[in-house]
Amino acid sequence: MLALTSSALRYLWAMAPIKERARSAEDKELRIRNLLAAARALGLESGVREVTLTAVTARVGLHPSALRRYFESREELLLELAEQGWGEWRETLLPMLSERHDLAPEELAELLSESLERQPLFCDLLTHVVLSLEGSVRLERARRYKLAATEAYDAMAAALAGAAADLDRDRAGLVLTAAMSCAAYLYQLSRPTATLRELYAEEPRWAHDALSFRQQLTELLTAVALGSGAVQRRPAPGSSSL
Repeated sequence: MLALTSSALRYLWAMAPIKERARSAEDKELRIRNLLAAARALGLESGVREVTLTAVTARVGLHPSALRRYFESREELLLELAEQGWGEWRETLLPMLSERHDLAPEELAELLSESLERQPLFCDLLTHVVLSLEGSVRLERARRYKLAATEAYDAMAAALAGAAADLDRDRAGLVLTAAMSCAAYLYQLSRPTATLRELYAEEPRWAHDALSFRQQLTELLTAVALGSGAVQRRPAPGSSSL
């Protein structure tokens, strides 16, 4: 089962009482934090697809139209959470890889899976970023998201390359891309609808694969890491094996 991080739990309780209308810069910043905390809490409770402007603003005591003073759309609000998620994933993974060297593919896969299991909302958001979020905001907002995501991605890929036994920076990036892609897909499988829960009760053989998020992710990433290392060690065409 995907676990909530301590940082996620802090967000659930971070919302402070706010004034009816934000007038100062401090009031506006507090309003933004409260809206993000409400969206985060709703996403963790019910899934990102259920996060609506009405639900977010109701949780902080605002009319839905008031949200547009701070975020132009639901997509922009959720993209902000996704951007934060990249930083939180990096802050989770880098200490796990610190001072580690010559990690076997299985060990690397296990660490990556654990780091993503700690970020359930981010795993959920990764699907929606590609489907709707980053393509539905203004150019400069999309650019800011891409810059933050790329910075976090590069730092994690470099850390993976430094910790792995057989991966250079490019192959480490391939494993990292597989991790985020597989996590996005497997997370959705691990949160079945009522219809699918009923189906899995009738056919437990399907439920096993769908609900074992970390196990499935670790097995897939182990295969990717093993394959990437093998490709890296393979001599280039025409080169000598000596």
